[in-house]
Amino acid sequence: MIKKQFFLIMVLLIAIAGFPLKALSATQVREEFLHNGLKVLILENHKAPTATFQIWYRVGSASDPLGRTGISHLLEHMMFKGTEKYGPKTFSQTIKRAGGRDNAFTSKDYTGYFQLLASGRIDISIELEADRMTNLLLQENEVLSERDVVKEERRLRYEDDPQSLVYEEVIAAAFKSHPYRRPVIGWMADLNSIIRQDLVDHYRKYYAPNNAVIIVVGDVDPDAVMEKITEAFEAIPTGPEIRSLGMSEAPQTGERRVYVKKEAELPYLLSVFKVPTIPHADSYALDVLSTILSEGKSSRLYSSLVYDKKTALSAWAAYDGISRGPGLFYLGGTASPGTTADVLENGLLEEIERLKQEPPAEREVLKAKNQAEASFIMEQDSIYMQAKTLGTFELTVGWRLIDQYLEGIRSVTPEDVRRVAKKYLTTDQKTTGILIPIKKSEGGA
Repeated sequence: MIKKQFFLIMVLLIAIAGFPLKALSATQVREEFLHNGLKVLILENHKAPTATFQIWYRVGSASDPLGRTGISHLLEHMMFKGTEKYGPKTFSQTIKRAGGRDNAFTSKDYTGYFQLLASGRIDISIELEADRMTNLLLQENEVLSERDVVKEERRLRYEDDPQSLVYEEVIAAAFKSHPYRRPVIGWMADLNSIIRQDLVDHYRKYYAPNNAVIIVVGDVDPDAVMEKITEAFEAIPTGPEIRSLGMSEAPQTGERRVYVKKEAELPYLLSVFKVPTIPHADSYALDVLSTILSEGKSSRLYSSLVYDKKTALSAWAAYDGISRGPGLFYLGGTASPGTTADVLENGLLEEIERLKQEPPAEREVLKAKNQAEASFIMEQDSIYMQAKTLGTFELTVGWRLIDQYLEGIRSVTPEDVRRVAKKYLTTDQKTTGILIPIKKSEGGA
């Protein structure tokens, strides 16, 4: 921990001193397309004889049909259940035998699969991913078994976790018509209703080359990699044309509040505000604003509510600025013992009002910009994270906007921070969730 803190301090000092920090640049990336619409992004990185192969599909919880929430996440699980050529569990076992590791993730906008291997064995990933893009078995017994696994995951991560449950309720209240209101893991009632044919239909619609992006980063020869990808993927037929998702949301005209009664020790509060995302000009100031409020123990929320007033055990802000649809600015915290949710909320809002009335000092903004820049760069300290950064940008706003991010952060002024706080962090645009702790006997258990 000490070494990590020392490294961060050194990075910040270098940035303040005016020496440029090296970040992933779009100019380093090679882009190719196959005839069936498959996009390929390749980034050479010869620091070590390793490589990551990632394939991202433009499907996430926002694409889940009504009444079938969670199906994209369930299909991610099923992608490891085998094809005719490679049986159940064979995929991961093959990667492990080759000395690599693999995993997957689902978000509201995309689903991604990745492997990390010695660069000379990247052809294993290419062969396996091409096979399961089109030949997934989706056997009835495996579907039912994995559906139960996901249901148990939902119980543990949401229904038995009070703060996660508040988050889920807040997001569902914040968005009335937008598909972002659906939880990635799905509602329990919807999970119970998903059958094998639903997964087959979802798979055939979205798991196609024209709806996918392959990203390769590492110690590779781009020409050789493209030759192997072309050989494995070009014969796969183009999938159906996919209509753009309805991403509209009616303007919010007043604060929305939800209350969750759950067995817990302390009150918890979460507020979200609808805000623009990258590449909107205000997105960078919102990013800096969240850093000023919440990055480190010298941040405004920690200093005021945790350290000085001691009304909160935690107090934080965050900005979700990279997505296809509307973004959110988060404000939350856990009350200290003996402190009510009302006191915690008032303390959080007082800090927001301070920023609305008076812009932060130039030095405070410079520190926040350096922190945001250092964080963005240090997140790319591995080939896996370089590929994930490419994928996240590509599947939301476009990979070429990577260069624009740091330029936008560096351009933020104190007045920009004050302006966006006043413009977006308003009561009428706020949705608040409050956890009301109850004893086990009060919940009827």
